[in-house]
Amino acid sequence: MHPTFVLVHGAFASSFSFAPLQAELGLLGHRSVAVDLPGHGFAATYPRAYQAPQDLGELAATPGVMKGVTLADNAAHLIGILERARRNGPVILVAHSRGGLTATVVANQRPDLIDRIVYVSAWCPVDLDVSGYYASPEMATIDPTRLAAALVGNPLELGLLRSNFRTADPAALAAFKAAFLADGTDEEFMVFLNALQPDENLDVGTPDDRAQAATWGVIPKTYVRLTEDASIPLAVQDRMIREGDALTPENPFDVRTLPGSHLKWLVDPAPAARVLAEVAALLPAGS
Repeated sequence: MHPTFVLVHGAFASSFSFAPLQAELGLLGHRSVAVDLPGHGFAATYPRAYQAPQDLGELAATPGVMKGVTLADNAAHLIGILERARRNGPVILVAHSRGGLTATVVANQRPDLIDRIVYVSAWCPVDLDVSGYYASPEMATIDPTRLAAALVGNPLELGLLRSNFRTADPAALAAFKAAFLADGTDEEFMVFLNALQPDENLDVGTPDDRAQAATWGVIPKTYVRLTEDASIPLAVQDRMIREGDALTPENPFDVRTLPGSHLKWLVDPAPAARVLAEVAALLPAGS
């Protein structure tokens, strides 16, 4: 029976990001579902002040539906999707970037719903929480101030993170491109940037949300490394792989590698689709 790939997006993204990858998977004969986590996709807030001509003062104060959304909310929503997908056969859960936080919580809570979990340069907290990884030596190449300039409003007052991806500031655009798609064309970068939504929730989890050996650890798992990722550097990806393997040495990561930046695998998805097809072939016969 063919599995269903359930695709979980990263920060400020949505199911829209996966359309080219889903096309490639479909052409290879695979079924997929792209998830919109709460407050994402058509449920997102796009204030009128975000449109040109922008009113940054109003944008900084306009409420958003993302306020109060938690990692637990994300997990509950994803569990509902997985329960429905599981009725049709095996499920491969694929998470990118910040989506790995939600995938890990769900794997801790409901390992019975997942036949394999795939992290694509995604957060898989094992020994540390996200703030701990950001403070680690492996993140030394990241300048946290380079993207902070695009933040709008006070996150604590808004109850969410808001970024102005529609800025025309050359320095901000250069920082975004370097962080997300340095190996893409300027045209590809602008298309993807305009597909991002302005708001993201604040909750990145607690120590209780890290990978747990008794639940997360029993699921077969794959990590797809992105070699030129400037958002989650390769050294951080490798650290999480090592920590996961140490937590469950009897069930180590199946490790794959793709060249490219944080978003290149979505802009040019054919190689990633082939890797995912190979991963699907690892499922036990008859599952």
